[in-house]
Amino acid sequence: MKYTRLTKQQLEELHKEFINFLATQSITSDEWKTLKEEKPQVAEGELDVFSDLIWEGVLIKVGYLENVSAQHMHLFHCSEKEMKLISVKVMNPEADLTTKAGFNWFKKNWQSDYVEYLTASKAYSEDKNLDKFNLIKQGAVITKGELYQWFEKVIQAP
Repeated sequence: MKYTRLTKQQLEELHKEFINFLATQSITSDEWKTLKEEKPQVAEGELDVFSDLIWEGVLIKVGYLENVSAQHMHLFHCSEKEMKLISVKVMNPEADLTTKAGFNWFKKNWQSDYVEYLTASKAYSEDKNLDKFNLIKQGAVITKGELYQWFEKVIQAP
């Protein structure tokens, strides 16, 4: 298994897609029930293959990721050839970026001496989607990139 198995809730939400997946494997509903009862390891393998297919489909479309903690924001743009990072560090221990109050403080003070910025870029490894997945495993979430794009404009402004 390349990624992680989808949760029970995710699998339930993708029930129709899973049925179609089984159909492409020439596995009927009755055969699936039998597999689960008599060959659970084979059934587990089918769940793993399905999970990897779903992850691949999601990861190939990812353009932006964000990982926000109390004092840091790591904003990633997943371009075609490399991953770009805008890193924000808040040096006010009372400002917690994960709270509304802390983020409001940041919006008022983003140009102050209490905030540091860093930009970087890194070429992907041989597996671009796995690079993205590893960031998700570390707490990043998929976004539309509004925050990254805003910072990119501010940083590039004359």
